[in-house]
Amino acid sequence: MFAKNFRVKSNTAIKGSDRRKLRADISSAFPPLTTDKLSELMPSKEELNVVKVYLHKGDAVTLYVHSRNPVMFELERNLYPTVYTLWKYPDLLPAFTTWPPVLEKMAGGADLMLPGVVVPPSGLPQIQQGSLCAITLVGNRAPVAIGVATMSSKDMLASGMKGKGFNVLHTFGDQLWAYGDKSSLPNIPVPEISLTIVEGGDGKAASQEVSEAQDPQAQFENLSLVKEETTVANKAEDPEEQFENAEEQLKETEESPQEAMDNLLHQCFFHALKHKVKKSDLPLLTSTFLRNFLFPCCPEGQQVDIKKSSYKKLSKFLQTMQQRKVLQVKELSKGVESIVEIDWKHPDVRSFVAPDSVPVDLVVSESINGEGESPYQPPEIITLYGISSKMLPLFQESGHRKGDLLTQSDVRSIVITYVKNNELVNSNNKNFVNINPVLCDCLLEKSEHNDIFTLKWDDLLSRCLEKMQHSHQVTIPGRPSFIRKGNIDPIDISVVQRGSNKKATIIKNLELYGLDPSSVGNMLQQRVQASSTCTAIPGSKERVQVQIQGNQVSQVGKLLLEDFKIPRKYIAGLDLAKFGKKK
Repeated sequence: MFAKNFRVKSNTAIKGSDRRKLRADISSAFPPLTTDKLSELMPSKEELNVVKVYLHKGDAVTLYVHSRNPVMFELERNLYPTVYTLWKYPDLLPAFTTWPPVLEKMAGGADLMLPGVVVPPSGLPQIQQGSLCAITLVGNRAPVAIGVATMSSKDMLASGMKGKGFNVLHTFGDQLWAYGDKSSLPNIPVPEISLTIVEGGDGKAASQEVSEAQDPQAQFENLSLVKEETTVANKAEDPEEQFENAEEQLKETEESPQEAMDNLLHQCFFHALKHKVKKSDLPLLTSTFLRNFLFPCCPEGQQVDIKKSSYKKLSKFLQTMQQRKVLQVKELSKGVESIVEIDWKHPDVRSFVAPDSVPVDLVVSESINGEGESPYQPPEIITLYGISSKMLPLFQESGHRKGDLLTQSDVRSIVITYVKNNELVNSNNKNFVNINPVLCDCLLEKSEHNDIFTLKWDDLLSRCLEKMQHSHQVTIPGRPSFIRKGNIDPIDISVVQRGSNKKATIIKNLELYGLDPSSVGNMLQQRVQASSTCTAIPGSKERVQVQIQGNQVSQVGKLLLEDFKIPRKYIAGLDLAKFGKKK
């Protein structure tokens, strides 16, 4: 979840009333945190900051930071402790243990699969589906991650410890940890437990105190567990076999093709519910849901085939989801089923985190040609303004730091607040603002320092925006938002001359607006009955350009403006359209 850099929107000190409410919410969510522990975690007389951030996927998260370290974060009104807090109170959450090699994968954004979970002799902690849990490493009680359980501990054992166990939210080593003081992982010893081991060759058993904090390899090589009838939890592999097969457990190759397809189907289904389907879309035909919502959520290079899953049919899969009370399906007309209700507060929906492998580019459906309703919606493009070192003094009063990205309205609000707080409105004419030393250094050129003493409001704001670093955020409906530096490049349409006085139309930068170049090329080919090709743009490994025979600028413009609803200001080259015919 925090595998990639996030953008800080604001950083302010918490108010007294909000601090009391926060302490009450934390106490309610985590009963083991007594009043004394809460006072130690966030002392009343010490500053506690509220930092609002946007993740790389567009999710809004609130961080609560004390002494440089984030101690809690809030997502969708749910509070979660960070590893900094769990190191102080390692028993705050039920803990599951995994192997050290797994940590690197989780820090990179992967979830925790059950084959990588170590089943101790005492059995797994008793939890329910949706429970918040800590994840530790073998031999150390210090939590390295927190995650939401995808099933109960009873179901984990019943599944043979296969499939996904936890949706990982935060790990040691991710960007949330890096936002703090980057403390090293502490070593919290594991309590000693008594294991029965076999001594010598006479078969006599003796009891010996063994510390799990010892080297796991040494334990597994020197200990042999006595065979006895045990619970399902103890039917798991013995520690030696688990350790020898740890690398294999990290891989998902143990899944059968059917299990892999089930996991992919569940991933795409919950991704569609959480990020694509809106309340206004209901009631929604099940066939439309499959084609326009579920299929586009499939990761690049993979394809959902329900016939290869254990469900075999979409109706059976939706019936299962209905039994789990995720949604409700009704037959509104004879033989035609529709999704009429979705529980967006269901634990399975709320705990779902979209994987990084989902492509940003939106595949355009052929139904845009009139065969059905198009799933494509135009992207929302917002210009963002970064705070440079020169402009930092103007924004420090509002709690911002160098590099923070703000919208135009945010900049306007902050500047107006600064002017009013510093009483800079001109007393003779309220349309003007008096220039103080900070505004002078931030907004005026050196040659203007001795000449300009006031600025109009509009001039003040425009100068401020010009001096800031420009970026842009693109939000494609149903897809994670992404931010790039600079202004967004327009879709570039050009006409080139080929041999024998033939012309060709070239379209570039379609990917920036969520358009699949190959799909656009196919649609143009069908409309104008001319050949089209997609080739890599010279000097770029990731960008693709569409080339179609003849001067087709007018048809390209019509497709982009009318069908895809791309604003005209983001299209360059429309003036090259060929009007009329030669006489």
